[in-house]
Amino acid sequence: QLVESGGGLVQPGGSLTLSCVVSNLNLDYWTIGWFRQAPGKKREEVSCMSSPDGMRTYEDSVKDRFTMSRGNGENVVYLQMNNLKPEDTAVYYCAADQRQYPGPVHIGTLEYDYWGQGTQVTVSS
Repeated sequence: QLVESGGGLVQPGGSLTLSCVVSNLNLDYWTIGWFRQAPGKKREEVSCMSSPDGMRTYEDSVKDRFTMSRGNGENVVYLQMNNLKPEDTAVYYCAADQRQYPGPVHIGTLEYDYWGQGTQVTVSS
């Protein structure tokens, strides 16, 4: 139900846009999160777009560099990643949470119900 794409190899300072195509879920009523997991590290949530407000929240290390958005009229969620750093290297996943969270949310505290298979992002010169 969630399929990520857009990963690849990019040089430090470069940009990538990841896509998460969501099937059989109405994005108006689901909270969507982007996660990443680097080798040997725990999975961490980097951003989420919460329902019903559409409020976006970011983990501190990606604030001002990553932007999460939703496609107009499409069941797609994007993660625009700018000024990429080697430490951003990881497998990136999108996930869907059926609960709604009016108001601000705390990144990393939500429980997700569905996950994509992930897409590899490698930042290296």
